[in-house]
Amino acid sequence: MSATLETRLIEMVRASPKVMEVLAVVREAKLPDWRLVAGSIYGTVWNALTGRPADYGIKDYDICYFDPDTSWDAEDRIIKAVDQSLPDALKPLVEVRNQARVHLWFEQRFGSPYAPLGCTDESLERYLCFSDAIAVRLEADDRISIAAPFGLEDMFAMILRPNPKRGATHNTKAKVAAIQARWPEVRFKEV
Repeated sequence: MSATLETRLIEMVRASPKVMEVLAVVREAKLPDWRLVAGSIYGTVWNALTGRPADYGIKDYDICYFDPDTSWDAEDRIIKAVDQSLPDALKPLVEVRNQARVHLWFEQRFGSPYAPLGCTDESLERYLCFSDAIAVRLEADDRISIAAPFGLEDMFAMILRPNPKRGATHNTKAKVAAIQARWPEVRFKEV
């Protein structure tokens, strides 16, 4: 991962009041192995690159964590705990999901099998596009850590490149179209 791009990403994340608020609230919740992922990250970067307002086009703030307890009750307790700590304006925008449970519902929802994961960062390797597969966490010392198994180059180049490990799904075209409707500068690039 390029140190320059990593520095730019951290600066852009810190410049977004809403992203920083979500990160601070979730850090205080002390979820195991958590990250803020996907659209709130690439959206923050693309808004900075195109001069749009910091939260333009960001539909939600996805929080992933990893808890080996795969019961719905355990996940529901964490979802409710995070929700209670959020300001009212953020409650409908923050979605919290246990990555240890994804294999239990993924195939039914997306039509392809999904092997169990060992940690949150491993889930990034299965995201639809390289620009989706980027996550951050606000650490206890206020440092922002980054996970990006495919690097940051595509995100900063505003490219959606399908992840060959994931392959296309029935929603690939719809997802690309929805992103390009918000950020027309984004280009789709076949692998």
